[in-house]
Amino acid sequence: MIKFERFTLDNGLKVIVHQDKSTEIVAINILYNVGSRDEDPEKTGFAHLFEHLMFGGSVNIAKYDEPLEKVGGENNAFTNEDITNYYLTLPKTNLETGFWLESDRMLSLAFSEKSLEVQRNVVCEEFKQSYLNQPYGDVWLLLKPLAYKVHPYQWTTIGKEISHIENAKMEDVKSFFKKYYCPNNAIMVVAGNVETDQVKKLTEKWFGPIPRCEDNNRALPVEPEQKEARTLTVKRDIPYDAFIRAYHCCSRLDKDYYGTDFISDILSSGKSARLYKKLIKEKKMFSELHAYITGDIDAGLFVFYGKLIKGVKIEDAEKAIEEEIERIKNELVDDDELEKVKNRAESSLEFSEMGVLNKAMNLAYYELLGDAELVNNQINLFRSVTKEDIKNIACKIFRTENSSTLYYLSKNL
Repeated sequence: MIKFERFTLDNGLKVIVHQDKSTEIVAINILYNVGSRDEDPEKTGFAHLFEHLMFGGSVNIAKYDEPLEKVGGENNAFTNEDITNYYLTLPKTNLETGFWLESDRMLSLAFSEKSLEVQRNVVCEEFKQSYLNQPYGDVWLLLKPLAYKVHPYQWTTIGKEISHIENAKMEDVKSFFKKYYCPNNAIMVVAGNVETDQVKKLTEKWFGPIPRCEDNNRALPVEPEQKEARTLTVKRDIPYDAFIRAYHCCSRLDKDYYGTDFISDILSSGKSARLYKKLIKEKKMFSELHAYITGDIDAGLFVFYGKLIKGVKIEDAEKAIEEEIERIKNELVDDDELEKVKNRAESSLEFSEMGVLNKAMNLAYYELLGDAELVNNQINLFRSVTKEDIKNIACKIFRTENSSTLYYLSKNL
């Protein structure tokens, strides 16, 4: 159970305080309610670009890292389709430094042409190294637009294409910042050996004067139900063929989310999982094979991703996976099998509540989903999943017409 208090500033900044007296380290987590799904289809990759730009200097602080490092702090950030999350940890005695740093870059970035050029080059290089020049690197660049035709999940966080970042103009950057990086589009969590009154005073002092922006009222297009199977075959300079298939599945807040997550665990989590035992260890068809859900806030994907052993035909590998899919659709899972994944989920959730930073991130995320109190209900929701739920959800997801398959073949085989 994570206990917390919360309040909201007049400018709309939501603040959550979790007191943990066991540590002298304090975590400050600021979640901005913006991800790649909020981007203009012709100007993608901006949320990720901002993850970098936010460390490039703000209106009163030339270098974000230096003051934080001087007081023994550390920081980082991440971006995905749904959110952009910045976090830092520092000693309790230097707590105000964190408020100063985070409030200044929320107030305004430096917006220098030099900073934009530097970070644009960094992101473009990341795009090349991780997605264009890396074996299997463009899998998601191909799979997402195959699976999504309307929803902005059709592009990755890095962006649709490198030219969108290369051509990013200062006016585009300023407009994106003004729309999304403001108090009423953010959730701040402070976790550690702190008092709520102390956090309130610091928040009012450093964040209170920052003006709110227009409310971000999303009107994202809903992905229509897929009515026919889609396939794409590509050849690449890779050592082994790969088989990737995605099925549309539920959103993060859907009641089926917990059962869907368990299906991926039953199939693929650990060496006792079905896909490992049957297709890697016994049949020796794959060198690696994973089944997982994207876990997006809007309706996401259930993905199978496997790299074949040399000499195995792609059609045989596909058939073997489909046999395992049919099995989980047509047979109830064993009691022991379900209990094992429930225990693993419970352990994972308990582990995620051990450090102040993890707790701060979780509280921010669940507050974005609707209520930070959801963090304390997850174990019960996982525990409530039944064998019948697993079977019913599998039948709902694993339909041929709901699938998008990427045959990613080696030029050399």
